[in-house]
Amino acid sequence: MTATALLPSWSHPVRAAVPPFTEAGLRRILEKVQRWAPYVDGLLLDDVAAVLDDYTPTEDEVDEHAQRLRGHLMRLVHLAVTSKVTERDERVADLVGRGRTVRSEEVPSDHRRAVGHIRRMAWTLDELLELLVAHQCLTEAP
Repeated sequence: MTATALLPSWSHPVRAAVPPFTEAGLRRILEKVQRWAPYVDGLLLDDVAAVLDDYTPTEDEVDEHAQRLRGHLMRLVHLAVTSKVTERDERVADLVGRGRTVRSEEVPSDHRRAVGHIRRMAWTLDELLELLVAHQCLTEAP
């Protein structure tokens, strides 16, 4: 059985807590956290493989692949820039530029050209991923 004991009361003055952000600032941070999508290596490789495989995506699948590849490109480009690898390696800087260009282009309406477009995105992703692993921006190859 445990005995109860009285604790002495606190007699020192304490400053009122001051939150580090305003209410609007906290809302902005919450919105960013809710929109955040974690970098998932397996998904990136699955998406790249689905596009570069011998199987040609159908017209219905092209837009979905393009959207997913754009998201992966955005994350890897951001990682390359924030880790400042683009300043140290010209190949990474070139891939970042190519990634930004291909990501911002519209998917062509012609199916054959659309498949070529998403394959260019996938190849850029694959090369950029390989270089970021070599520069140890990612701990290991997924």
